[in-house]
Order: sequence, then C-alpha cells, then structure tokens
Amino acid sequence: MRFEDIVAGVLAIVWSPALVGLCLLAGLYFSVRTRFIQLRALPDMLRLIFQCRSSASGLSSFQALSMSLSSRVGVGNIAGVAMAIAYGGPGAIFWMWIVAFLGASTAFVESTLAQIYKVRDAGGMYRGGPAYYIEKGLGQRWYAVLFAWSTVLGCGLLLPGTQSNAIVGALDETWGVSGGWTAAVITVVVGVVIFGGVRRIAHVAQVVVPFMALGYLLVAALVMLLNLQAVPEMFLLIVRSAFGGDAAFGAMLGTAVQWGVRRGVMSNEAGMGSGAHPAAAAEVSHPVKQGLVQAFSVYIDTLVVCSATAFLILSAGTYNVYDPGSGGVEMIVAYVPGLEAGPRFVQQAVESVLPGFGSAFVALAILPFAFTTILALYYTAETNVVYLGRNRPAPWMLMLFRAGFLAAMVYSAVNTVTVAWSLGDIGVGLMTGLNIVALLLLQKPALAALDDYERSRGAGVDPLYDPDLAGERAAGVWRRIAVVHNREG
Repeated sequence: MRFEDIVAGVLAIVWSPALVGLCLLAGLYFSVRTRFIQLRALPDMLRLIFQCRSSASGLSSFQALSMSLSSRVGVGNIAGVAMAIAYGGPGAIFWMWIVAFLGASTAFVESTLAQIYKVRDAGGMYRGGPAYYIEKGLGQRWYAVLFAWSTVLGCGLLLPGTQSNAIVGALDETWGVSGGWTAAVITVVVGVVIFGGVRRIAHVAQVVVPFMALGYLLVAALVMLLNLQAVPEMFLLIVRSAFGGDAAFGAMLGTAVQWGVRRGVMSNEAGMGSGAHPAAAAEVSHPVKQGLVQAFSVYIDTLVVCSATAFLILSAGTYNVYDPGSGGVEMIVAYVPGLEAGPRFVQQAVESVLPGFGSAFVALAILPFAFTTILALYYTAETNVVYLGRNRPAPWMLMLFRAGFLAAMVYSAVNTVTVAWSLGDIGVGLMTGLNIVALLLLQKPALAALDDYERSRGAGVDPLYDPDLAGERAAGVWRRIAVVHNREG
C-alpha cells in the first residue's frame, strides 16, 4: 500500500462525521452557556486588544493576538479556502462562517482556561495551554501528556509542511525557483528566528501580521469592486449551495458541511487548542480579557481574511468544483477548464482583472502568511515540549525538537500537495478532538471567570481576577499577579 493511501485512510478516521458534529455542537453549546459572548462583548474585544502592556513575564495582549493570528492567518486562508470550494462547493464557505461564529465562543473558553491555569517556566515566562489546564484543572496527567504529544506531532511535525509546501509551490509556479533551494532558505530563516525564543517570535509576528493581512485585503477588495455586478449572485450561490438548494451542487450538502468545518477549524483553530498557547503568554489582570481578544481573532481570520479569498475567487468565477463521487476527477462546474485546486484559483482571480499581477502577488502574499504561521506552530509545539519536560526541559530535548521541526518542514516542502495537506488535517483533527472533550469537562472555571469579569465591569471597576474561583491549582501565579496590580493601583 502506498504512503498516500495510508495517510488518506488515517485522515478519514480522524475527520469522521462525529468530529465534524462535535465541533459544531460544542460551539453552539458554549455560545448558549456564555450567552453568546461573541456578540455581546464585541466592544470589549476591540478595546482590550491595545490595552494591556507586556512585562518581564508576559506578552502584551496585542503581541499574543499577533502570535495567534500568525498561526490562524496562513496558507489556509488562501489555498485552504480554494480547496474548500473545490471539494465542498461554494456552500462550504457558509459552513466556514458558521464554524467561526460558533467557534469564537469555544476559542473564548479555551483561551480563558489557558490564562487561569498558566505557569511560569524556568526562564520566568508565562506558559500555558490545553496540557496545562487538563492537568491542573482536571487532575488528569495522562490525558494532558496525550494532548501534549498530539500537539508536538500535529504542530511540530505535520502542520508546518502545509506552509512550507505552499511556499515552494508558489515560487516554483511563478518564477521557476527550485524546491530544494527554497526549502533550504526557509530552513535557515526559520532556524534563526526560533532559536531566538518566544520574544523574537512575538516581535516578528506583531510587525508582519498586520501589514500582510491589510495588503491582501486591499487587493481582494479591488478585485471584488471590479467584479461588482457578480457580487449579489455570489452571495446567493453561497447560501443556496450551503443547503443543497443550487441545482449544480444539490448533491454536495454533506460534503459542503464536512469541508467547511474541516477547513474552518484548520484556519481559525477554534477548539483546536493552538490559540490557547499564546493566549496564556499574555500579561493581563483578568483571564477573560485575553479570552475575549482571542475570540476576536477567530473573526479576523475567517469572517475577514478567509471571506476575502472566497469573495475574490467566486466573484471572478475562477474555480472548479470536483465531483466527490468520482474520486475528484470529474468536475460538476468548470469555470476554468484544467484549473487545479489551490492558490491558482486566487492567482487566476487577480489575473482576470489585473493581468500580469495575479500570479506574482499571490506568491508574494503566501510568503509572509506561511512564514509567520510556521513560527506560531513552532511556539505551540515548543510549549508542549516544555510541558513534557516539567517546565524545565533538558537542553537536548529542545535541540532535538528543533531539529525534528526543521526536518519535517523540509520533508513536506518537497512532497506532494495532497500528502502535505492530509498530514496537516490529521494533526488538526487529533488536537481538536482531544481538546474539545477537555473543554466540555472543564468549563466551570471559565464560566465563573466570565461572571466575575462582568460583575466588575458592571460596577465600573477594572476586573482583577480572584484565583480562589478556580481553586488552589490556579492560585500561585494569579496571587502574585493580584499583588502586583494592587501595588500598582
């Protein structure tokens, strides 16, 4: 049996309908339990992004947001959206929106828990994430170790390849640059940054992420403006095909839901647990503050950046949709005969209105998108290596992990697109399933923190977290934070 067939078999098991349903139902459940915090707290989300400052132990809210957006806003926002349309039809975009809206509440819960149960590592920096809150909140060390290993596997070995593979493909497609040379350069540049530590990653992210996203959105808006007459029908097509109401895509309802959820989770990472890692590193006076900031990052990723890609492709009509019953060979709709799924959808869309510009622009956009995502994935995986080393990992552990990370990135960079993305999807699925189960079991401290935050806000007081709400397991770090804030106040 070929390696590609083994990967496809594992992917089908991991991303079963049960996991798709779990993602949607968990998001709905947390939305109800938080009284739709993703809507009620929008003004607070915007206010808090720039409010909190960094410290010797933690990042600012904006730095933590930039790190999580580095992971969320990546190649998945370009190639991932194009693949969702190709294999799930335009209706997959609607289900990506649903995942983002519901998933924002899930992201709020996981990021708030990451803040509640964060610790200081040997270097004095805040660390946290699902492994930490599973052990400290649930008291289940074995489950925490299982998640930590799944994250080292997913973020450290499987997911970086989707980004490096896209960089190699884009440069080869546009300028004919050798994949081997591209992979070598990526390895050197990434190695320089990751050996510089979390602060270097945070500083790179906060500079690169806003500019790369803004430039991409401006070009997408320009393409839509030049195809303005097609925009109303584009929205109708998305909604109709999402529920099987479009004649061309009527048989693809289940496929649209599956691809929309899978690509939505891979892109915005709500429920996956990866966004909780940078959330824990932020310096805030109350866990809910960073929970709200991280919830907003889901909107930025899916409702803004992913939607921009979808609108760009659909308004220009530069896409194909593959028949799921024919093994992805025949096309239900072929607007551009022979056009392959992936970044080429976007390149053709820009080329259709700006000839000679599209291919180069998308290739250049992929570079910072993919690069910052690789850095964020490294940080997430490294945090779990630190956890497995009981917050004091031996130097050889980190060196071995860094070497493995770079090697895996190079391997997928020169491998096929299908294998690279399938491996990435497996990593996402493993982490998401384990993390959502943990969130459902450990929701009470996050909900109690939300009530505490809203009481303080209602009284006109800047919220300061009471660590007794989560018990002694969370008290250590937060008691010291309370002392510092009281002294400063």
